[in-house]
Parts: sequence; structure tokens; C-alpha cells
Amino acid sequence: MTDIHAYENAPEAEFGDYVALLKPRVMSLVVFTAFVGLWVAPVDVHPVIAFCSVLFIALGGGASGALNMWYDADIDAVMRRTQKRPIPAGRVTGSEALAIGLTLSGFSVMMLGLAANWFAAAFLAFTIFFYAVVYTMWLKRWTPQNIVIGGAAGAFPPMIGWACATGGISLESVLMFALIFFWTPPHFWALALFMKEDYHKAGVPMLTVTHGRAATRRHIFAYTLVLAPFAIWLGLTSIGGPLYMAVAVVLNALFIHGGWRILRRDEQTAIADGYAVEKSVFKLSLYYLFLHFLALLVQSWMGTW
Repeated sequence: MTDIHAYENAPEAEFGDYVALLKPRVMSLVVFTAFVGLWVAPVDVHPVIAFCSVLFIALGGGASGALNMWYDADIDAVMRRTQKRPIPAGRVTGSEALAIGLTLSGFSVMMLGLAANWFAAAFLAFTIFFYAVVYTMWLKRWTPQNIVIGGAAGAFPPMIGWACATGGISLESVLMFALIFFWTPPHFWALALFMKEDYHKAGVPMLTVTHGRAATRRHIFAYTLVLAPFAIWLGLTSIGGPLYMAVAVVLNALFIHGGWRILRRDEQTAIADGYAVEKSVFKLSLYYLFLHFLALLVQSWMGTW
């Protein structure tokens, strides 16, 4: 009853609002990395099977997004950057988001099993569970390591893509996972440095809130150092090569340098220039991941030629 009264004066939902529930920006990363994982695998996959596999992985990622928005509606309503999402804005009800998330979860897992193989389908089901339950319902509100452990959910798609082609796991797919897994903390912590108040108001125990910005800066730099060897190691596997290696060396040198610049800054300087360095490193982190996976894709094409 309360749910009905809360939404009766809200604007009517449009198709775009239901698409927004699926977190299309996150889904685009899921689609791209899953496609790369499938493409670079050492097994030829029929184009129709490949298309269907990536489509159902994308729907699984969208299902995770809808379940996340359903559970996090209270947090989203407080944070400035999420207040306009469909549920806190009152255009979509929480029950609708839950229904969409559960329906897409079951559909995507079942169809991936039929289109590719049941190992990949089980992997997708575990990923949805990990993001919606382990990360959203537990880690996010409980520990400042939420991004570190929860980052695994966003790192699984290339492994699922690889599993669609091969039916299993290999060193290459694990290293693609590691690339995303160790990239996630410095990426989000760079954002948190200039969005700390949002997390503080929402009661989310982000590292900037629990340990302060100085500790967060140290963690960012440390993770850029940990990340680099995995990125280089991937270039030494069967899916690597000179093009990928060149891209990885340049990008990791830039990312480490960016982490070093963040480490050396104090809060007074950061506030004075509007967190210019932190914002530039965050922007670099967006290109970092995309260009690594693009290099893997182009390297594979070059090998085919």
C-alpha cells in the first residue's frame, strides 16, 4: 500500500527507465570484455553461438544491475550522482526492478546453457549471485574492502566468454580476470577521493570514509604496482604479442605515474585545484581497461591474418 502511494504522483516510466535499471554503461564493459574473452579463445565458435553467448552474458549483467538498484534504492536516494536513477526518482518501483532482475537472471542463465554450454551458464549464475548478494547485500555495506572483493563480479565476464568457447578455464582467462580485478580498486578509489561526501552521507564504508583520503592515496599507488605485473604477464601468454605488450607497458607506466602523483598530493592542494589530478587519473583508468582488451582483440586479428 505504501509502495502505491509513494509512486502515484511520480512521472510515468518510459522504456529508457527500464533500460537504465540494467546499468547500460556497466553492461557495455561486460559485453566488450566477454566478447574479447570469447574471441581470443583458441577455439572457433560459430558466429550465431558467439552472438547469442555475448547477448545472454549481457542480459545476465543487466539482471545484476537491476537487482543492485532494487536493493540499493535507499543509498541511491542519498547520493548525488545516483539520485536520478529510476527507483529513487520514483519512475520505477522496487518490486518492478526485483521482478525484472530475477526474470532476466533465470532467462540469461538458461539460454546461455542452451546456446553455449552449462559450465559457462553456471559461471554466469555464480557471477549474478556474487554481485547481487555477496557484493550488494553484504560487502558494500559492511567493509571498506567492498570494492576489492566485490570487484571480482566485474572481472568474471571475460572468463565466462572464454568458457563459452572452451568449456573451461585457463591461465589466459584467469589473467584477464586479474587485469580487471586489480584495476577495479584504484579506479573506484580515485573516484571516491573526489566523491567522498556522497559515500559518507549514504553510510557506505568506502576506504575514503573509514580510513581517510591519505590512506586511500597509498592504496591506489600500491594497487597500480600490483596490477602492472599481471598486465605484462598476460602479454607473455598465447593471446599476447608485441602489440599488446607495447600497449600494456605504456598504459601501466602511465597508471603507476598517476598513482604516484595521487600519493604525493595533500588534501589542501587537491581541494585548491578541485581534485584535478585525481579526476585525470580516474579518466585514465577508464581508457586503461578498454585499451588493454582492445589490444588483445587486435593482436588476435593480427595473428589470424
